[in-house]
Amino acid sequence: MVDKVDLARPTVEPAASVGQVTDHEPSEISYDEQFYPARPRRLRPRARLRLFTRRPKEQIGKPVGDNEHYVSWLTDQSMLADATEFARKFAGQGSMWQNPFANPDPRAAIEKTSVWFTAYPISMITKPGTSFLGTLGDPELWSAFQAIGIDGLHTGPVKKAGGLDGWNATPSVDGHFDRISTQIDDLFGTEDEFRAMCEVATVHDGTVIDDIVPGHTGKGADFRLAEMKVGDYPGIFHMVEIPEDDWKLLPRVPRGRDSVNLDADAERRLQQAGYIIGRLQRVIFYDPGIKDTNWSATAPVLGPDGVERRWVYLHYFKEGQPSINWLDPSFAGMRLVIGDALHSLGDLGSGALRLDANGFLGVERNTDDSPAWSEGHPLSEAANQLIASMVRKVGGFTFQELNLSIDDIARGSARGADLSYDFVTRPAYHHSLATGDTEFLRLTMHLAAGLGVEPVSLVHALQNHDEMTYELVHFAAVHSAELFTFRGEEITGSALAELIRSELIERLTGEAGPYNATFTQNGIASTTATIIAASLGITEIDDLSVDQVESIKNAHLLLAMFNAWQPGVFALSGWDLVGALTLDRKQVAALVASGDTRWIHRSAYDLMDYRPDATESTSKMPRGRSLYGTLPDQLADPDSFASKLAAILRVRSQFGLATGTQLDVPRVSHRSMLVMVHQLDIGKQITVLNFSAEPISGTVRSKHLPPGSVVVDMVSGIQVGEVDDLYSFAISLDPHEGLTLLVGEPDE
Repeated sequence: MVDKVDLARPTVEPAASVGQVTDHEPSEISYDEQFYPARPRRLRPRARLRLFTRRPKEQIGKPVGDNEHYVSWLTDQSMLADATEFARKFAGQGSMWQNPFANPDPRAAIEKTSVWFTAYPISMITKPGTSFLGTLGDPELWSAFQAIGIDGLHTGPVKKAGGLDGWNATPSVDGHFDRISTQIDDLFGTEDEFRAMCEVATVHDGTVIDDIVPGHTGKGADFRLAEMKVGDYPGIFHMVEIPEDDWKLLPRVPRGRDSVNLDADAERRLQQAGYIIGRLQRVIFYDPGIKDTNWSATAPVLGPDGVERRWVYLHYFKEGQPSINWLDPSFAGMRLVIGDALHSLGDLGSGALRLDANGFLGVERNTDDSPAWSEGHPLSEAANQLIASMVRKVGGFTFQELNLSIDDIARGSARGADLSYDFVTRPAYHHSLATGDTEFLRLTMHLAAGLGVEPVSLVHALQNHDEMTYELVHFAAVHSAELFTFRGEEITGSALAELIRSELIERLTGEAGPYNATFTQNGIASTTATIIAASLGITEIDDLSVDQVESIKNAHLLLAMFNAWQPGVFALSGWDLVGALTLDRKQVAALVASGDTRWIHRSAYDLMDYRPDATESTSKMPRGRSLYGTLPDQLADPDSFASKLAAILRVRSQFGLATGTQLDVPRVSHRSMLVMVHQLDIGKQITVLNFSAEPISGTVRSKHLPPGSVVVDMVSGIQVGEVDDLYSFAISLDPHEGLTLLVGEPDE
């Protein structure tokens, strides 16, 4: 961060931030408010202006390309048009030069907010008569967050998503990650409610984190204009126009559909004809007969010039999520994404952005018959640097959800996002819990350290909206032939990934956990509580005993300790806070019919007892069963999950664990034990965890522990040991117990 300027010095008149006017005296605004537009501005109500006002356009005539009214209406709806307007408000402003931006700074980001609540809009039971965003701006909710130690709110995607079919909107195909507009979706609230939420967060020392999706959009106005070959719109996407003479290479699009996925033969034919680059390194969401490849062909589309065209377009994810082209000469895709980011930061008031699907921004053909280079591509790194630098330039920070190899995370963090989602340890700590053995977890942590990925740069999370992933890309794809030492044997990366996956499936699904479900080849649909239940050998969750709930709660707290008692961000969801269980498949039968089993773990929950009789959220998600109760009830009970979580987070905050440095993850004397040694400002700290449901005893040994130093429990202040001449001390732990210990200086 730059030093604050001397406010006594003459300064220029504060430049207008996006969506604002400067009708106030210069003395009414501080340097932070002037040059850090990522924080909500405190302006008088009449200064709350929209960036620009759209003229309502009548829906006249048929929604086809030769209808100028339809084309004009689409242009008015498009993200690219919005982006142009947003960019003009920032261009030429002094505020664009006040912040360092070249290098990621995870510690600066963590100093702003280090414990995040991850919301999921369609699953939150809201306050009566109040929208999702209005509910997230409830001061009572933020008071509960503050009591627990939560100082960040990741809203999840709340802008309009899905697609357009003529004049009509179509629903999202991927939980609102198929964005089609910069405008807030009416389903979730209004822009004014978003701004008000940011202001309430600021009052409670919090920060709001929004989303951008630099990898793809939905099939909204921008895609429909691209199909018509209007202006720069085709340059937004990886799409190729196929001349009518070669339509024979394309599959027929069934009636009622606007596109169809290519099978492997059609993909190969189009590659041989020189139109597309063909196979990619993997097919995400692969589903035979539904998604065989990453390419789809459109039906014929009429353009304003009277010409019908067919296109083939790339989509890493679902057919309704066309991929953005970051190296088209028009740079239209880049302009669209940057404009969306500036809107969230400069106009809405968010302080940070998640970059979703940002590891798939570059794709290049290979000269041989091998798959196209689509992961770990330098263009992804360059694009991420541009996005992250722009966000830092306007005073915010970014984190990336990059489920790639550890090497890719390291490269992407060098100049890109400030923080990365912890895909390194997330499947590994679940494996430790399921097996009672931390060896694979320690292996992944050692690999990350060796490749320069420090824990302080990661967002360590419990459950989020996605499945518990077990793709293990580092082992299964990038290092598949490399040998790793595991359980006393040499094993290839691909064999290791298959072994870990098979053990997770065996212990967490099927007869062991019939309430969980595999999700394609990606992972396991589950909540944190149901992962724990299966790990504990609980096969039925309909009628859990008091003792079983207590065991689940203790293991849940252990996982919180693992994620919170190490450097970096700690994140958790509403499902974690209430101890949600998975839904019965029958409750979401229509949603899981396509094979997306993740809907079983996205149940509706009520954090504040807003509507105790509600059976579903306003988005019609069924209410799930929860083990822990609402936050007000939990905070009134010192033995509740939320109260004990608050104690864990108080230690983290008091001693500065979030910004420490990890020194060692040493060998352990018991297979269920995990030890992490960190350097804090006040000295060395040790986290010791028992991933077993049984009591254990063992020895903590690390070369970083000075002989003769005393070891003190940071929670109770009680001495628990003294480091001997072998750099070690003895420790005993109850089932699923964790300790955070401070190492004092040795006596002279």
